[in-house]
Amino acid sequence: MTTPDPDGLLAEQLLRLTRRVHRIQKRHLEHSDMGVTPAQSRLLRTLAHFSEPPRMADLAERLEVVPRAVTTLVDGLEASGKVRRVPDPTNRRVIRIELTDAGRETLGELRRARQSAAREMLAPLTDVERAVLGKLLDTLIDGTAAPRC
Repeated sequence: MTTPDPDGLLAEQLLRLTRRVHRIQKRHLEHSDMGVTPAQSRLLRTLAHFSEPPRMADLAERLEVVPRAVTTLVDGLEASGKVRRVPDPTNRRVIRIELTDAGRETLGELRRARQSAAREMLAPLTDVERAVLGKLLDTLIDGTAAPRC
């Protein structure tokens, strides 16, 4: 007879939760009819965090994907007018990616869709449970123990 593995159970629960979050966010994206895939929405959100338009390689590094994957995402977003390729002012061999006004508008819509998905996900929790969950998630994300009371 094997003994239960509590850490294995927690890991499985986290994976199931992650899948559920992705399904709910994807459904909210589809209902918002923005014409943006989850991967494109992640690229747009990442792009918005740069202080200046990044290179494709910078995006690939930040997204932790191969540069070819970024090229495909940028191609789709550029075709829909959400981003544009611009030459680097100091090195004409370098191309940078910047958000357009349509891209910034889409980011606002994405934010609203994510908030709606979060409300749906967190609805069963009380305010106290949400606060505890937030602290626990911060601890897992940071990889350090939360201060004890």
